Amino acid sequence: MDIKRVVLCTTLLAALAACSDNAQQQAQEAANKAADATADAAKKAADAAQQASDTVKQAGNEVSDATKQAAAATSAAMEKAKDATAEAADKTKEAAKDVGNAMAAGAKQVGNDVKETAKDTKDAATGDKKDGDH
Repeated sequence: MDIKRVVLCTTLLAALAACSDNAQQQAQEAANKAADATADAAKKAADAAQQASDTVKQAGNEVSDATKQAAAATSAAMEKAKDATAEAADKTKEAAKDVGNAMAAGAKQVGNDVKETAKDTKDAATGDKKDGDH
């Protein structure tokens, strides 16, 4: 914007030199108004740039906060998953133990039943021989 101002001022100065006193006064006023308008536009542009910078900074802070919250939520979820996995492993271990105990009891019962059946068969075979001998 400084180059525009220099060109504008140079042009106006050349025009002033060519004009009469009254015309020079009017040209000077026009040059001042142009300079004021240029300065005002530069200030507005600087204000807009500052506002944009503030908005970007705020958005960056919000993204950072959201990222921190997401990390915390992920950590909490992982901790819950870890606890749930440990609990499931404990329950699975207990269930396997119960199944093992039930199988052992069932096997013992089957063994007793086989033993008893064998005894009954032996007794029956022995009893048949005694009955057949008489």
